Amino acid sequence: MAGSRKPVHPDRRPAVVAGASSGIGAATARSLAAAGFPVALGARRVDRLEDLAGAIRAAGGEAFVHPLDVASTASVEKFAAAAVAALGEIEVVVSNAGLLAPGAIVDATTEQLAAEFDVNVLGAHRLVRAFGAAMVERRRGDLVFVSSDTAVRARPFMRGYSATKSGLEGLVEALQMELEGSGVRASIVRPGPTWSEMGADWDADAGAKVLTEWVRWGHARHSHFLKATAIAEAITTVVSAPRGVHISPVDVNPEAPLSKPPSKEDPS
Repeated sequence: MAGSRKPVHPDRRPAVVAGASSGIGAATARSLAAAGFPVALGARRVDRLEDLAGAIRAAGGEAFVHPLDVASTASVEKFAAAAVAALGEIEVVVSNAGLLAPGAIVDATTEQLAAEFDVNVLGAHRLVRAFGAAMVERRRGDLVFVSSDTAVRARPFMRGYSATKSGLEGLVEALQMELEGSGVRASIVRPGPTWSEMGADWDADAGAKVLTEWVRWGHARHSHFLKATAIAEAITTVVSAPRGVHISPVDVNPEAPLSKPPSKEDPS
């Protein structure tokens, strides 16, 4: 039709990465920066963020650092204001901050579960509140939520983690329907087993029990884990999709090691 034009992304698309101090968050910040996105890095460990920002700048990217605790509404609001002041209106938000602890549900206190929900679900909502309205007003933007395969295949002895990720996905699925026609995309990226610092501080016996139970219940068919860069590249692909294209959900799982080929003597 004459006069109609397909919406396109602006040339400059500042991105926020929450939980950027290590693992998937740090890898995502590097990947986005390499793809040309100015990045605002948020986490509680600001020293880690400064090191990451230095590496991004040395590689030719643009990075801004500010403390962020997604369990605090005041912290999220301060971070959002600082990020916009430093980089301009935020076009991409990656909600990656997460809390994971080992243990049986029956042994967990309600306060421990509440803390997990506060970070993993309510923290994501705080980011939506801080950035979503401006995106809707501009009629464009990407909200990306890092979930987990535990959202659809619950795993035992990870306390409330599976429940929080299921809750997160329910929140995002409703959000997707509410945002339809607004130009704002809400996407779920669902990693499988991934090497990261989450779980690095676990007691060795507790960690061994978790892995043993994964095997028992068929959640660990092979020994391969993903690298954080695999998730980061998936996130970058999601937010780089042209307008009019919505990629979600994205399951990213480690491929099994190559099986031994049959011997030539084997008639099968």
